[in-house]
Amino acid sequence: MTNKSTVLIAECRIKNSDALPSALETNGYRPLTAGNGNAAISMISSHCPDIALLSAALPDMNGLEVLRNVRQWSSIPIIILSAHGSEGEEVKALDMGADDYIKQPFGIPGLLARIRTALRHSVCSEDCRGIPSGVLSRGRLVIDSASHSVSIDSKMVHLTQNEYRILLLLAKHPGKVLTYSYIIEQVWGRFAIDDRQLLRVNMANIRKKIELDPSNPKYIVTEVGIGYRMA
Repeated sequence: MTNKSTVLIAECRIKNSDALPSALETNGYRPLTAGNGNAAISMISSHCPDIALLSAALPDMNGLEVLRNVRQWSSIPIIILSAHGSEGEEVKALDMGADDYIKQPFGIPGLLARIRTALRHSVCSEDCRGIPSGVLSRGRLVIDSASHSVSIDSKMVHLTQNEYRILLLLAKHPGKVLTYSYIIEQVWGRFAIDDRQLLRVNMANIRKKIELDPSNPKYIVTEVGIGYRMA
């Protein structure tokens, strides 16, 4: 890497924690370390790292508390590392704005791949913020946010307003899992009832319109019990 991406590491109970800074440096990153949650918040604010790795358990606070605080003022990619993670905690972290959630045990190569993915998505998100006049292309699928139109192989696809909003939301975050609750809030509003059946009905309609085989979707993948992601 010519310009080294800065990675903030805030963890203390992960099995391979001691190896992380060295592994990151070996792979072309510039590691920074924070010993607790308050230090992590301060360093994200002062050092502006490119990505942060936060332990779910820090000496002074839960890693999700750090995530909640940072998300009030920064969109920095954040990956939660958990030694004893549960599905409930994973869903909560993703709902709160985490870019990824990794459970112990995990290997350094897998973590490095997640970091690369989160950084790529961060660049894509920056590019996509210029919409509404942009065009998003995902293989055969093209979304023109200026004209609110969707096409497959240059053939127009007719979506309802909410179907279009769901599709555009997922397309803006390719590869990132968006939880059911997050999608519902973004499409129907923060005070909407968490009606996942309504979301599933809309998703089924979207898949019928954009997928060659709706029962084996290639564009929008279901993460069972969590949400959806644009493949």
